[in-house]
Amino acid sequence: MRVALGCDHGGFPLKAELSKLLAEHGHELIDCGTDSADPVDYPRFASKVAKALLDGSAERGIVLCGSGVGAAVASNKVKGIRAGLCHDTYSAHQGVEHDDINVLCLGARVVGPSLAKEIVVAFLNARFSGKERHVRRLQLIDELEGKGKPL
Repeated sequence: MRVALGCDHGGFPLKAELSKLLAEHGHELIDCGTDSADPVDYPRFASKVAKALLDGSAERGIVLCGSGVGAAVASNKVKGIRAGLCHDTYSAHQGVEHDDINVLCLGARVVGPSLAKEIVVAFLNARFSGKERHVRRLQLIDELEGKGKPL
């Protein structure tokens, strides 16, 4: 699978660990930066990951920041991106199976490398169920996204 991986300075150390994991599992890495621990703005890297998904370069995305919250907020502002902030394996696979998330957001200061790796594996191994109730809910989300106001 082609996976776009991006982070801010808070996620930079974890990015190195996850890059190795992706290679070990045979995934193709699309590195969306950052490339150092120098302070940067997470929305720029969430945007790069989103672009890779939307242009077809990547099939899934992972965005790291200190808490994961900012990465999720920024990612979800891009039409067509469904990002989930996951700090456990259940949320990671269930988010794909039920909500068809295409971006995993992780807080590098919240989860350690071992748990982060387990979460990433759960996310990448999961597939959308396609069940009618989940498809219906995604259609409602699309309506929210298109209207920009509550249903």
